[in-house]
Amino acid sequence: MQWYYSKNGTQLGPVEQGELIAKMTSGEVAPGDLVWKEGMVDWLPSGQIGELRALMPQSPPPQYGGAPTPYAPPMAAPYGSGEVIPSYLWQSIVVTILCCWPFGIPAIVYAAKVEGLKNRGDIAGAKAASASAKTWCWVSFGLGLGVIVLYMVFVGMAAASGNL
Repeated sequence: MQWYYSKNGTQLGPVEQGELIAKMTSGEVAPGDLVWKEGMVDWLPSGQIGELRALMPQSPPPQYGGAPTPYAPPMAAPYGSGEVIPSYLWQSIVVTILCCWPFGIPAIVYAAKVEGLKNRGDIAGAKAASASAKTWCWVSFGLGLGVIVLYMVFVGMAAASGNL
């Protein structure tokens, strides 16, 4: 089992569980030091991990309020349910260039957020950003198409009236 741990704001590892236990026994990894292994959602103090707590020297674990940590699990770890969440990035770029750029820009902004949110494990946020990107793509496409149709109508009317 591969573990990662944090010391003085630096992410270290991976180390095998036996090596981590040795570091805990020697005091190199304290009960308040953050640890993570594949399958965990977030980094937690080693004193709060049940399988490690039994192996640590007897001392009261530090209080952890569940505040966000500055660490993210290594990128090799799988996140979410494995479902594909489309980003709509290339569609956003195309409608921005070819249709209606004022409404294509928000589509690009939301599309760019999808992967980052998914990598952080915020699946709900990634889905919401994906839905917003898709909506802005359609708005941009619809307005761009509407302007083209109106232009064609006015050109046709001008040609029919002989003013062209």
